[in-house]
Amino acid sequence: MLGIPLGLLWANAGEWLTHKYLLHGLGRKKGAPFAWHFHDHHQAVRRNEGADPGYHRPLRGWHPQTKEVVGLAAAAALHLPLLPVAPFFTGAVWWSIWTYHRVHRRSHLDPAWARAHLPWHYDHHMGPDQHQNWCVTRPWFDVLMGTRVPYAGTAREAADLARRRQRAATSAATSAATSAATSAATSTATSATTSATTSATTSASARPACAARAAS
Repeated sequence: MLGIPLGLLWANAGEWLTHKYLLHGLGRKKGAPFAWHFHDHHQAVRRNEGADPGYHRPLRGWHPQTKEVVGLAAAAALHLPLLPVAPFFTGAVWWSIWTYHRVHRRSHLDPAWARAHLPWHYDHHMGPDQHQNWCVTRPWFDVLMGTRVPYAGTAREAADLARRRQRAATSAATSAATSAATSAATSTATSATTSATTSATTSASARPACAARAAS
């Protein structure tokens, strides 16, 4: 039974190490094998206020969500030889891997849920430093390694939210003004064209009448 807490700790350490040194360490450089995590997943999350629309698509195709599942399956397979000698440890690791996939996916389909139930992962994506808060399922190794940096519920988050709302309101107002100006210009141009066409038609109709009067 000791294998269960050891397996949970080992899996949590694996989250921290993999996230920090593979997904962000090697993957920070564009074109690197793990670049999809930081350059695709992180950018999608920042653009969509914590959500990643990629989690709505099926796993067919070689996109970030498929790569994540393949990586988790590989991690599970690596522990398979331990099953006969350490079944509780292996089972705890496998349960942790499944939990990672389940909660990570949900956190990016429902950012409000993530902020309430996985604030450390919400902080990882939405905080000012995306190279902190490496754990996903539980923040154990972040606390142990000094990389747990709270953001949700802080004054910094409140200020950032207010700034984003202001930017969104300004953008909406600018878009509305541009749309109104474009509509007005289009209406004016249409009226001018209609007026010119009407005048030309009237002039063309009047010429034969004048010619007939002159001939008589």
